[in-house]
Amino acid sequence: MDISVRLLNALLMIAMPLALGAFLVRRWRQGWRTFLIGMATFLASQVIHIPVNAALIPPLASRLGVAGASEGLPLAGLALMLGLSAGFFEEGARYLVYRTWLRKERSWREALLFGAGHGGLESLLVGLLALFAFFQAVAYREADLSSILPADRVGMAVAQLDAYWSAPSTLAILGAVERAMALLIQMGLAVLVLQSFVRRQARWLWFAIGWHALVDASAVYAVGAYGAYAAEGVVALFSVATLSITLALRGKKPEVLATKGERRPILPLREAQPSTGFQTVPNERLEDSRYE
Repeated sequence: MDISVRLLNALLMIAMPLALGAFLVRRWRQGWRTFLIGMATFLASQVIHIPVNAALIPPLASRLGVAGASEGLPLAGLALMLGLSAGFFEEGARYLVYRTWLRKERSWREALLFGAGHGGLESLLVGLLALFAFFQAVAYREADLSSILPADRVGMAVAQLDAYWSAPSTLAILGAVERAMALLIQMGLAVLVLQSFVRRQARWLWFAIGWHALVDASAVYAVGAYGAYAAEGVVALFSVATLSITLALRGKKPEVLATKGERRPILPLREAQPSTGFQTVPNERLEDSRYE
């Protein structure tokens, strides 16, 4: 049972985004381009995000006295820094891609497909890491670690294996549950950033950055202060709220305005009505006319 649940957790994280992408592409007949661009966007954002975090967050956290915080305001400060960093880099990358690769893909459905690709690659990578950890844990479960690892690393490896296999099944499957909720959030964030173009209001970009930061910061604080189950509960609440915002924006059809450097669409002219020299009056107004 332990082996099956942990393997299922990793496989679900890999399969879910691919299945979602295939479903959306087939249902909406959009093609894979937007989904793949979403994947590339996440990858590009992390190429910058991870090194910047590694270079700036530790010294900044140390200077502010929040490094290694596990409770209270110090933990909240650390969580906020990490959340703002994720929001700025990921939503900033999404905004730049809308201005370059996705200049014509400005519909609600295309935004969802874009977000599914963005969150999909994140889920896929986490799933592959989980699968790698699973195979390692299975291989080393009954092995004599002292014959494989240096003596100074055996104790740490044993502790890690004990923690991996002692986790209850409900905790082991939480990774896949979290990725499913994160996919909903990423799709909603793509819709939010899109609004900054279709409405030509920059506040939507800042809203997306702030919302992303709030989600990540709340999850980091919850897992540090209250544990994994509390963190997943927080993510669940945010996923429901994000889904509500996404659906509310579905029915909004503001005029699509061209951004700088883009041509405005040429609207078709109405067919000209033949001129008879007389003003026509609709049938429903004849009874109200005083020229009966």
